[in-house]
Amino acid sequence: MSQEYRTMWRELGLNLDNHDQLMAVLGKVYADIFLSQQNRPKKTEYLDFVMSEVHGLRIKELVEGKKQGRKVVGTYCTFVPEEIVIAADAVMVGLCAGADFATEEVGKYLPRNLCALIKSTFGFKLGGVCPYLEASDLVVGENTCDGKKKAYEVFKNLVHDFYVMDLPQMKNDGARTLLRSECDKFIVVIENLTGKKITVDGLKKAIEIVNAKRKAVHRLSGLRANRPVPISGLDSLLINQIFFYEDPVRFTSQINALCDELEIRVKDKTGIASPETPRILISGCPMAVPNWKVPSIIETSGAVIVGEESCVGERGSRNLVDNSGSTLDSLMDALVDRYLMIDCAIYTPNNERREHIREMVAQYKADGVILYAIQFCAPYTVEATEIEKELEKDGIPAIRIETDYSQEDVGQIKTRIQAFIERLNG
Repeated sequence: MSQEYRTMWRELGLNLDNHDQLMAVLGKVYADIFLSQQNRPKKTEYLDFVMSEVHGLRIKELVEGKKQGRKVVGTYCTFVPEEIVIAADAVMVGLCAGADFATEEVGKYLPRNLCALIKSTFGFKLGGVCPYLEASDLVVGENTCDGKKKAYEVFKNLVHDFYVMDLPQMKNDGARTLLRSECDKFIVVIENLTGKKITVDGLKKAIEIVNAKRKAVHRLSGLRANRPVPISGLDSLLINQIFFYEDPVRFTSQINALCDELEIRVKDKTGIASPETPRILISGCPMAVPNWKVPSIIETSGAVIVGEESCVGERGSRNLVDNSGSTLDSLMDALVDRYLMIDCAIYTPNNERREHIREMVAQYKADGVILYAIQFCAPYTVEATEIEKELEKDGIPAIRIETDYSQEDVGQIKTRIQAFIERLNG
């Protein structure tokens, strides 16, 4: 990284020694997992460039925008409406972390038996290694699981400006009323932050931008339904990961260009694996960068991932916002309707998620489902048990994998996944 970047990181308040350590590990892991893949589409060079500049060029863009008065809003959940942020000419970036860091320091704030996603949020802050977090003018949390709710009570004391959105836990008339009220409050928060009023035209344009981004990943998902699969699950997961912090217009353009290439590969029957390769749907907890452990094991064990039923995947991006309204009220109603369709495991009951998994199995011609959960994530670990039984009853092979961000269980997980793939091979 250039001296210019190091000066920028220092001014943001990063711990440069810790950051150097993180980036060295990230670069090696990325090269080992992604650059070692065979027969990747050429346009995946865009993904390599984004990751090579993950804490460089993109952060520089954010910092330069801040100097011109453009605010940065950091978030930890797909429930936070990006449309509202963009409508006020601000930028939204995802802050979730997929690696352990500063574990001793984290232990001073959080119990050991808490999910790795939450602990890594603290680790990246306490270790001073996340420029997206340090560049954020506002950090937004959300009341999803109990772990996050209570952790945010502590985390708010570690960042300079923190806001929490409340979320419903059941889908009913009251849920819609609550979510609409929270979105209305969020508009006020964002308007106060930016000093800009959200208008009908501004919100419509923002909806168009985010819808276009979602349509690009929908197009990608549709192409993955082909046999042979034209792109790996690892590269597809990476696309869904950078979805949360890359410039949305540039992201949309680049992913559509990649899809143009994939359409040619489909026509030519060019795939990243043979047509007979077992096809896996992975379902469950979100996977933030650089949490590539389980997908890498799957795709180096003789299978290919064809879909992600995850917040970092189809659960978070599958529905669009109806942009036909002509008033702010009607557009906000449409926005709330869309976000209420997210079938996160925080909801009880959550039958929509079960149906969505079955739909994805059929749509992407999956041979089996791997139900992935981060250790101590109660919502997804509890749901996985019943979902596994239901899928097996329907004749859909399924297996539960519960893990954390460490590498200690790689051998054990690989053995279980290889046995599952052997089962799919018959």
